[in-house]
Amino acid sequence: MVEEAPFRPREKLIEKQKMFQSIHKPTYLKGPMDKITSVAIPLALAASSLFLIGRGIYNMSHGIGKKE
Repeated sequence: MVEEAPFRPREKLIEKQKMFQSIHKPTYLKGPMDKITSVAIPLALAASSLFLIGRGIYNMSHGIGKKE
C-alpha cells in the first residue's frame, strides 16, 4: 500500500501540541481569537434577547403597538 503524505510535518504538529498543552486554560479558550467566539458572541446574543423580551413585556403591559 502507498502511504499518503501528511498535511503538516510531524515536527510542526508536535510543536503545536506542546504549545496548546502547556497553556493552563479551558480547551475552548486556548486560541487567540477564541474569547470572541466563546464569550463575546454568546453574551451579545443573550443581552440582545433579554432586551427584546423586556421590551415586549413592557409593550404588552402598556398596550403599546396593538393593531386595532
